[in-house]
Amino acid sequence: MKIRKASERDINEIAEIYVDSWRTTYDGLVPKEFLNGLSYETSQHKWQSFYDDQVNETFMYVAVDEIGKVVGFAAARCMLHKEREGELYALYLLDQCQGQGVGRSLVKAVANHFIISNVSSMFVWVMKNNRAGRGFYQSLKGTYTSDRQSEFGGYVVEDEAYKWDDLSLLT
Repeated sequence: MKIRKASERDINEIAEIYVDSWRTTYDGLVPKEFLNGLSYETSQHKWQSFYDDQVNETFMYVAVDEIGKVVGFAAARCMLHKEREGELYALYLLDQCQGQGVGRSLVKAVANHFIISNVSSMFVWVMKNNRAGRGFYQSLKGTYTSDRQSEFGGYVVEDEAYKWDDLSLLT
């Protein structure tokens, strides 16, 4: 598995992974109608906009298998609070790639990118009911910091934030 910085030509595959991953990962956590309403076209616009957003210093990394197919991605951005802080905005993998270290490799690439950009900490939001996601970030030594509510298709979910104050621990 190869990890590389995403390019514009990866947007279509990123969009498909996003939709397909939502439909499997969040089945039972958000309404079926919301999941069924997700489209590759809308997702493509979302990720193209994210890719083009230079105000928030956005970037993405992709995981590419041995035949050159994108099988996962991580998206991140710099948040300007009191100080520069990184946000792991999204991390999605195709089902067949989960549990093989691909997610960890993508998180490591994001952490390295932030370190090079003089960003020393990072956080991520994850649905509270997403036990696998929470367990993954806890296994990476993310520390719970806060919670919030999000809405998807009229359905409110609880989210938790995990943070790393020292990104070198992820690299």
